[in-house]
Amino acid sequence: MTQFKDFNFKLVVVEQLMYVDEKLTPPFRLADLLRERGLGGDPWEYAHRHGLDHKVVPEARAFFESLEIGDELLAGVEELCMDGGNEVYQECAPVWDGEDDLFDISSLEDLTLLPNLRRVLGSEFLGPELQEELRGRGIAAD
Repeated sequence: MTQFKDFNFKLVVVEQLMYVDEKLTPPFRLADLLRERGLGGDPWEYAHRHGLDHKVVPEARAFFESLEIGDELLAGVEELCMDGGNEVYQECAPVWDGEDDLFDISSLEDLTLLPNLRRVLGSEFLGPELQEELRGRGIAAD
């Protein structure tokens, strides 16, 4: 199965497939996972109580790292949106305000997994070098 090199890039892909297009189902809900494991049902409270403010909750990281995404779904991704308000970020880090680099993408090596990607919204969060890399691949960097 496909392996992502950049966890944060994978999260942006998951955002599109799971929470926007609803093709990668069922959607992950940290609250549900915590309840299943007898850890309470309030992700914010859980994160805060365990010193996970502004950090990815380990249970969420483990879920998303092991999540397999088939080539057919990846081939259907034509657009990605990079925004601090993405739902996937709230599921990963419920006590996060978007004011740090927790979810910054450091590499675009994983673009090869998305053969039909045409546009990246919010690309200003990537920085000039990565924006230029997008444009060099013929991907609109909006």
